[in-house]
Amino acid sequence: MKKHSKIKAWVLSFRVKTLTASVVPILVATSLAWAEHSRLDYQVFVLTLLASFFIQIGTNLFNDAIDFKKGADTEERIGPKRVTQGGYFTYKKVLFMAVFFLVMAFLCGVPLVIKGGWPFILIGATSIFLAYGYTGGPFPLAYLGLGDLFVILYFGVISVMGVYYLHTGTLHWGIAVAGLQVGLLATVLLAVNNLRDFEQDRKANKKTLVVRFGSSFGQFEILFLYSVAYILNFYWLYKGFYGPLVLSLLSLPLAIYVVRFVYSTKPSPLYNSCLAKASASHIAFGILFSAGILIG
Repeated sequence: MKKHSKIKAWVLSFRVKTLTASVVPILVATSLAWAEHSRLDYQVFVLTLLASFFIQIGTNLFNDAIDFKKGADTEERIGPKRVTQGGYFTYKKVLFMAVFFLVMAFLCGVPLVIKGGWPFILIGATSIFLAYGYTGGPFPLAYLGLGDLFVILYFGVISVMGVYYLHTGTLHWGIAVAGLQVGLLATVLLAVNNLRDFEQDRKANKKTLVVRFGSSFGQFEILFLYSVAYILNFYWLYKGFYGPLVLSLLSLPLAIYVVRFVYSTKPSPLYNSCLAKASASHIAFGILFSAGILIG
């Protein structure tokens, strides 16, 4: 394989379209910290963003290799080609790269632990462990139907609360609400992915929520995730922030598109474009929500 082809294959393995899940929590937490306390620690912003990127990429690489090993990714796959499945790289090489990115995440996390204290040892350790435990180990979350909960917590609630605390040294219930909104929207990406891969996952005994409860549940889950995320905006109206409610509604057409798509289209390669729309709705909500918080 040519060098430039290898680079493209690695970029493919990172699943760039889904990396909004790493950006949005940092953006929202930082905006809240500035709006409420006029505090912005640039080192915290950069290091948390890098650590989040590295953990998600590591998770994606473990997922790529382990799903291939377990038979969840085969030639029948209708989603984007995975690098292990496609023969671009060996199983061991993909695992090695996954470990490399987790080491990078660990190095970025050291200054954050020094600043935030022992709770961030726990957050960092569990984040790194679950990057592998999402698809690997004796109790793989994705194969037990727990992947959705993992995303809500680690790419939503825990991430937003952790970054906000590092900026301000304080916490309040509103930060958990913002984290939940972010986590719900990140989980839409996973739900669309699982609905698309329903048949292949079922054959591989990968018991996602869609496999456990059926495709109709998968459609409803996406509607539910979006609905709760947007309804929670009224909390900010109650707290006197009009901006998040008004501006974030500009991202609603993308959410409506995704919901209508999954209810009208059977799982097929067309879902790959729907996944891109779900990612766009996530980053659009994050940017607009953050702008609304800063406006007040």
